[in-house]
Amino acid sequence: MAEFTMELNDEQREVRDWLHGFAADVIRPAAAEWDEREETPWPVIQEAAKVGIYSLDFYAQQYFDPSGLGIPMAMEELFWGDAGIALSIVGTGLAAVGVLANGTEEQIGTWIPQMYGDQNDVKVAAFCSSEPDAGSDVASMRTRAVYDEATDEWVINGTKTWATNGGIANVHVVVAVVDPELGSKGHASFIVPAGTPGLAQGQKFKKHGIRASHTAEVILDNVRVPGSCLLGGKEKLDERLARAREKAKAGGGERVKNAAMATFEASRPAVGAMAVGTARAAYEVALDYATTREQFGRPIIDNQGVAFQLADMRTQIDAARLLVWRASWMAVNGKPFTAAEGSMSKLFASETAKKVTAQAIQILGGNGYTREYPVERMHRDSAIYTIFEGTSEIQRLVIARTLSGAPIR
Repeated sequence: MAEFTMELNDEQREVRDWLHGFAADVIRPAAAEWDEREETPWPVIQEAAKVGIYSLDFYAQQYFDPSGLGIPMAMEELFWGDAGIALSIVGTGLAAVGVLANGTEEQIGTWIPQMYGDQNDVKVAAFCSSEPDAGSDVASMRTRAVYDEATDEWVINGTKTWATNGGIANVHVVVAVVDPELGSKGHASFIVPAGTPGLAQGQKFKKHGIRASHTAEVILDNVRVPGSCLLGGKEKLDERLARAREKAKAGGGERVKNAAMATFEASRPAVGAMAVGTARAAYEVALDYATTREQFGRPIIDNQGVAFQLADMRTQIDAARLLVWRASWMAVNGKPFTAAEGSMSKLFASETAKKVTAQAIQILGGNGYTREYPVERMHRDSAIYTIFEGTSEIQRLVIARTLSGAPIR
């Protein structure tokens, strides 16, 4: 087990500096253009693939960093560059985590490489969980998967929404209900390859922020996938469902995780790190502006009202990063989240990003409100962190339930 440390080692610092250089030289110069175009920045993703950032090997190296800091460090640097483009680069990772969390070794080896493609032909993947009537309330999910024993196929019907890379992905990881009576414990995850009959893109959303990231509905109309596309396999699913039914009859007991929750629990500290990156970027713009912008014959940072805001911004960013690092270290070292530390990290970092980017606009004044300066875009982008992969309200609910053990509603 790696000891917890707040200091990066030489190798980690080298990777961080490499990522920072890519974010500064490739992502930032393209940020405003792709935000306006509201399209997937394929050329930037391809550049990331060429240098080795957009690849299974890179994310595996960071994921298995024994300190737990590889992924949050990478997320912070890329999202410091730009949230929309960075999400286009890392969005495939959520689907990959879904396969890693629930799939067999054979499924992991088969499908994850197909999610990324190669540097000459990049691909993306999508994790499809949310639905029009089932966002935070995963127990209300309506997408159904029914097993056809005669053909050893699963037949999937439903509509998914808010899917990053939805409809344009080479691989879709779809969460569906296989036993409606078990609520969220009756869910399973399936691989749906591109081109599968009945799979289609629905509405593409025009968003407030992260506009360079493709977000759309995914329609599944009598989609048939082989039994081998059920993540974890049918034997494991049948065993899990049997345990859940026994616990339900007994009136509770041991908690049985569902497929979507396993994915989200593994990714929440990483989302917190994304928020830290955006907050840090806005803070740095505001600090630079405050030290160079003069009013009444002196830099505006000489005014206590501005200086104190910057002090608070930096303090909150550092506190958010420490919460993210703690949760990431705990996760990789098998430490249980007895106080919902993963949710804590996402909650605090997400709220910090919204607050810090708003303060950055205030410090820049009228300039901050225009698209001539990046803090306007950063503020729009930051709003997503308190919404996706569990809203701030859901994080507070998770924390409160974990602390009290009570079914708080």
